[in-house]
This record gives sequence, C-alpha cells and structure tokens, in this order.
Amino acid sequence: MIGRRVPAGQGLAGWVVRQGQGVVIPAVQEEARFLPEIEQFSRLEVKALSAAPIYAQGSVIGILEAINPVSGSFDADALLVMTGISSLAGSAILHAQLFERLQAAHQRYRELFEDSIDPILITNWDGKILEANHQAVAISGYSAQELRAMTIGDLHKLDQAEQGANLETLRAGKTRNYESALKSKAGKDIPIQVYVSKVAFENLELLQWILRDITERKYLDSLREDLTSMIYHDLRSPLANIISSLDMLSTIHPLEESEMAQSVLTIARRSSARIQRLISSLLDVNRLESGQPIGERQSISLSVIVEDAFDAIQPMAENRRQSLVSALPGRLPHVYVDTDMIRRVMINLLENASKYTPQGGKVELGAKLDGDWIQVWIQDNGPGIPIADQERIFDKFTRLKGKDAPKGFGVGLAFCRLAVQGHGGRIWVESSPGQGARFVFTLPVIK
Repeated sequence: MIGRRVPAGQGLAGWVVRQGQGVVIPAVQEEARFLPEIEQFSRLEVKALSAAPIYAQGSVIGILEAINPVSGSFDADALLVMTGISSLAGSAILHAQLFERLQAAHQRYRELFEDSIDPILITNWDGKILEANHQAVAISGYSAQELRAMTIGDLHKLDQAEQGANLETLRAGKTRNYESALKSKAGKDIPIQVYVSKVAFENLELLQWILRDITERKYLDSLREDLTSMIYHDLRSPLANIISSLDMLSTIHPLEESEMAQSVLTIARRSSARIQRLISSLLDVNRLESGQPIGERQSISLSVIVEDAFDAIQPMAENRRQSLVSALPGRLPHVYVDTDMIRRVMINLLENASKYTPQGGKVELGAKLDGDWIQVWIQDNGPGIPIADQERIFDKFTRLKGKDAPKGFGVGLAFCRLAVQGHGGRIWVESSPGQGARFVFTLPVIK
C-alpha cells in the first residue's frame, strides 16, 4: 500500500498523524478507528495492526503500518521496532528529497551556465579552469579542452586588491568585480568586467568567473573623452576672447551711461562665466579620473570662497525670488585647497539647490569643524532625492528623471565628487522624498 493516501484525521492513520505517536491494535475488530478498506487494498485479512509516524525535520510526512492476519500478534516491543524503522525511513526519504532537489538545482545551474550570454568559467581555489561555457570558448578562441588545461591567470590579469592576497574576500562569500583584459588565443586583448564569487558546483565549493565583454562600453567612453577634450580645447580660446571683449565693452564711455547696455553686458558676462566653469569642470573630470593630483593648493578662509560662490549664484536666486542664507560659524580654521576648484564645487551645489528649490524658497549653506576637517553642507527645500538615486547621482552623465527635473549634462555632481575626493575628502547627500536635500562634503584644514 505504498503511496496510499488517507484524508487527514480519517482512520487509524489519520489519528497517528494528528497525535504524532505510534499505536498497537492487537484486535482490529474491536477498534473503531480501523478502516476495513485496508483489507481490500492489501488483499490480506487483517486481525492485528501496528502503526508509527514517519518524521522528517520535526514534521510527520507519512505513516508506517504493519498488519498481521493473527490477532494479538503485536505488542509494545513491536511498536519500538516500528518506531525505529520509521525513523530510518524518515531520514532516507528526507535525504532522497534533498538529493532530488540538489540534482534539479544542478541541472538548472548547468542550463543557465551554458545558455548565459556572458563567458563563464569555473575554477578551483588554485585557479585551475574546470569548466567553460560556450561563450567563454567563443570569446577566448580556445577550445573547452584547451581552457581546462589553463589557469584563470593565463587568461587575464588578476586583481589581488579586490580578491585579497589569499582569496580571503571570496572565501567569506563576497562577490568582487574589477576591470581587466582577456588575452585571446589570437593575441588580442579584449577589455572585460570580471565578476568572481564562490559557488557550489557539483557538490564542490569552487569559484565562478563571469568575464563580461566591455569593448563597446570602452569605445563609448573613448568617444566621450574625445568629445570632452574637443569641447575644452576648441571652445576655451574663443570663449576667452568673448570674455575679454565683454570686459572691454563694459568700459566704453557711451555704454557706461546706458543702463540697458550694462544689463545686457552683465547677462552676457555671467553666461560666459558659467560656460567657462562648465568647460573647466569637464577638463577637471578627465584629469582627476586619470589619477592626476590636485594642482596648486593654498591656505584660505572658507568664508572667502563662500562669498565668491554666493556672488556667482545671487542673480539666479534673485530671479527665482529665493533667499541665500549663510550659516557659517564665526571662527573656522583656514582650509588647504585648490581655491578655484572648490569655489566651482560650491557654485555647482548652490546652482543645483536653487534649481530644485521652488520659487520663494530658501537655500542655506553652513559648516562646522570636525577634527582635521571642515564639514560643509548646502540645504534646499526642494522635492528631495529618492534613496535609490543618492549614490548614482554622483556618476558621470547621470541625471534624475522626471518632467520637472532640470536639464543638464550630468557632469556637475561627478565633478564635485572627484574634486572633493582629490582633496582627500568625502561628499554625500542626506535626503528624504518631500523633505529637501542636504549635500555635505569635507575639506582639509590647514595644520
């Protein structure tokens, strides 16, 4: 009667399941819980019966029954034997189920492994390649057999800083990723993004290496860099000439007496200065991303930089009927910074705050001493920034989406982060939707 199903609570089997304990029935004719259908299914005459629950992980998953055509043939000792057998049966069934699930999981992994659009390699902890999927064969140019004779280090340069000298980072179960170049059989270096993690593969603890081809991304990055360089070099000289010409025009006597002419010149000079800041920021982004250090630093009062930044942003705030508020403490030590770069950081953050603050709102700047650093913050009362976007807004060419979101190139905050980090500081945003945003960054004080 293996596999025979009995409704819960029905008959002797149902009672055993409900009570979770075994039972001995020496004479079934006197037992109301006995189901006569058992004789029909077993095709045996039943006079005595013993039943024990089969447990697995603390739950009853079945019943083990023994029947006998002789009355009084089962006693307490028989129940002990039945209980022991049911315990072994429970363990065996559990292991069989686990094995079946494990086999199914391995099969699913194998299918995903082979069907992945990314090259995937499986290695042992010494780096010896044990398995390679179709994409790994295609991108490397080696056959699967050739790859299995190689180590992962034969294919690309490992990043010891990410993995740890003894792979302790990976042994802890963490996933690491870094950029490298895959050396193909044809001798071509293919740029790749490497993702490496610990996996269980065919009952072994191994390493999985995903080698994502980033050739197209690198090409687009190169185009962006070329475009940035072109913008800077091709626009810098003409813009400098425009600014010089505007300065000269503002000193011509007839124009000095014309209020309208002076207003137009002021707008033109202000717009030219803004373009100049954007071009300088683009150049700084490229320079700082390439690892070049901050240029000339000097000791300067933070209030001087703030005053210059407020002067630059004041017309924009007035146009939007916003108030600019400085909450700087009375006495702060001087900071040791590239003055022009940090001034542009403040202007960028103040401009962003003004753009996202509604008309008639307030933009506030403050600072406090924090050990060897001054912590500067800029607060607006705009719509706030979702938590999911608070890291990525500092990425290059990233802008928040939305019908009311200001337009831009997505370079300003990337420049701010690189500039602050170039000074050894940090920058972050604190915000909740509907509660405005506070951008905070740190600058080194003069020692």
